[in-house]
Amino acid sequence: MLYKEEVISIDYEGYDLQTPAKQAVLQSYIVNTTEQSYLSGKRPAVIICPGGGYSMIANFIEGESIALKFIASGIHAFVLEYSTQPLCFPGALLELSKAVATVRAMASDYNIDSNKIIVSGFSAGGHLAASLGVYWKEGFIQRYLGYDNNENKPNGMILGYPVISGKEGITHLGSMRNLLGNCPDEKEIALFSLENNVTDLVPPTFLWHTSSDTCVDVQNSLLFATALRQHDVEFEMHIYPTGDHGLGLANKATARHPGQIVPACQNWIDMAIRFVDEL
Repeated sequence: MLYKEEVISIDYEGYDLQTPAKQAVLQSYIVNTTEQSYLSGKRPAVIICPGGGYSMIANFIEGESIALKFIASGIHAFVLEYSTQPLCFPGALLELSKAVATVRAMASDYNIDSNKIIVSGFSAGGHLAASLGVYWKEGFIQRYLGYDNNENKPNGMILGYPVISGKEGITHLGSMRNLLGNCPDEKEIALFSLENNVTDLVPPTFLWHTSSDTCVDVQNSLLFATALRQHDVEFEMHIYPTGDHGLGLANKATARHPGQIVPACQNWIDMAIRFVDEL
């Protein structure tokens, strides 16, 4: 495995955004492919956005441990430590957009399949990943970052217990307020509500959630899946009956307390790996 870190920086001032005190960083876990490898050719890559309510980055739970699972299966993995509060929308989204373009630019050097770059996210990180899946082609991203050939296009998404909706009673208020401010207007809430902005340009999606999640309501995933179906976007969804929010791998590696070790949920990562392989 090759490991390296790269700063992901955009022209924050050009977007009338406050420049973050801490720069966004892309952590790279790259399969060290050799001629002796069974699969010495190009491999998929997954860019992981940990959760944290847009206030912090839960890398321990939803970053490195998950990246190591992907790389152990022969998939290049990247963890994006994106900017959070007080940076507001669309700062983190632009960072993820640039991260996808950065990984795609690495393709020839590190045997990355440029047609299999997947964004993955958990909780608020799931909202970030899904936002790129929904908005990657929009002018406010393409125009200012200067993409000519869809360099920032995700080819798939893996979303774990994602924040999706801005609807009252369903949304995760903390994530929405940290991203949009305490008093977002109707236009901002409309952009936050991804289920209402799905088009046929959204890539194939893998979703998982637990129906007992009391932090981010499972209706977030259900609403998104319904929107994907309405637009004929390929998706796979798994709803587990029990499990806290923020399970990560749902095992000892990521559990913060014994209640987050949920054997029934642990197979999501194997199914996500198969999803990537079949894209």
